[in-house]
Amino acid sequence: MQTPIKIAIVGSGLVGSLLAIYLKRAGHTVHVYDRSQDIRTVQFSGRSINLAMSHRGWRALDHLGLGDDIRKIATPMDKRAIHLVGQDLNYQYYGKEGESIYSISRGELNRRMVSLAEAEGVEFFFETRIWDVDLATATLHTGETERGNWTDIKYDKVFGADGAFSRIRHRMQRQNRFDYSQQFLNVGYKELNIPANEYGTHKLDKNSFHIWPRQEFMLIAMPNIGGSFTCTLFMPFEGEKSFDSLKDKEMLEAFFATHFPSTKDVIPNLVEDFFKNPTSTLVTMKCYPWTFEDKVALIGDACHAIVPFYGHGMNAGFEDITILNEMIEKYGDDWLTIFKEYEKSRKPNADAIAELSYRNFLEMSSKTADANFHLQKKIEKHFSQKYPDKWLPLYSRVTFSHRPYSEALALGDRQKAIMDEVMKLDGINDKWNSPEVEEHIIALLAEKAE
Repeated sequence: MQTPIKIAIVGSGLVGSLLAIYLKRAGHTVHVYDRSQDIRTVQFSGRSINLAMSHRGWRALDHLGLGDDIRKIATPMDKRAIHLVGQDLNYQYYGKEGESIYSISRGELNRRMVSLAEAEGVEFFFETRIWDVDLATATLHTGETERGNWTDIKYDKVFGADGAFSRIRHRMQRQNRFDYSQQFLNVGYKELNIPANEYGTHKLDKNSFHIWPRQEFMLIAMPNIGGSFTCTLFMPFEGEKSFDSLKDKEMLEAFFATHFPSTKDVIPNLVEDFFKNPTSTLVTMKCYPWTFEDKVALIGDACHAIVPFYGHGMNAGFEDITILNEMIEKYGDDWLTIFKEYEKSRKPNADAIAELSYRNFLEMSSKTADANFHLQKKIEKHFSQKYPDKWLPLYSRVTFSHRPYSEALALGDRQKAIMDEVMKLDGINDKWNSPEVEEHIIALLAEKAE
């Protein structure tokens, strides 16, 4: 057990709330600060992408015995449902039988996490602006305005869980030898909605992650418990087919009729939602170091914000907490070592999932509509089921395992090189599950391992 200390967490989002529970159960006094209102008292503003909880996220919750409570607001999705223009619906199953990712409303989960943390004895201070932090003394500076009078609040440790535009990280960036980069995609997103049927049932298959892939843009839909779907339209900001090009009701309706005709009867409030909801940005942010001495540490999006196309922003943040907790259990009161080992373990894995997430945008928007891609996935799944000790598909390694993201990226690159060779075989469409192809893959695995 650690010696009880006084800890502040800046940010009451998913990662901040779960971290607060971990630290409170470890015996510490935990205060959480957030500049926003209590999320339990406000409606979301139409800028949400549903979460996809997978093994890494569930592990962090189950360790505290919270997983079953959260599963009550989650919907399992065992496959992608691919909607192509003028073609039948195509299903692509994610993993082995029984393996699913889980769709959860971001707002609903965040409300639940805050309540669970309060029940543990964590204190929340909403509508409290943290403008700065003294790194050497773990002192927060709060006040009504950035240039007005501030109040100093001293803690033993401070965690910055305040997202991609973190105030805590902003202070750390002013140190010497602090590396920082951010990169915005030229693609943004807008939330839309598929309401439930009259009796609360889903208009589309509720156990599927629905994708309308259209090369440079796409629409996705993820189920909610009450029968609705949260939809997200990803498009370039400018250009011929972009948010900027859809200026009025007629242009919007014509665009959807051409590119997403199957949504006509399921998105009744298309025009209202499109012009009411904001167009949001997507950013990848990297930095290092994540800690300052034994006083301050960053966690979650505050130190590794990623684009959402692998569905692992929350899962990666929750895994940060798992690794931090392992270090706490291993090193006790040696917070300097805890922080150093935490950031050393997580940094390469955060960089890896950032790269994987960017690549998955290309897969979701383009490759899911490609027949060769479908065949390749079929070959991989067949080979993996027959030789599970030799091949675990990249998606399964990322989503249905706890292996490091960096390992998944490296092995995924190796597997891609092998499959590129396999797909060149003459007659691969007809002999994809033949002993010849299996032997070829085994030979390439041996060759690439050398």
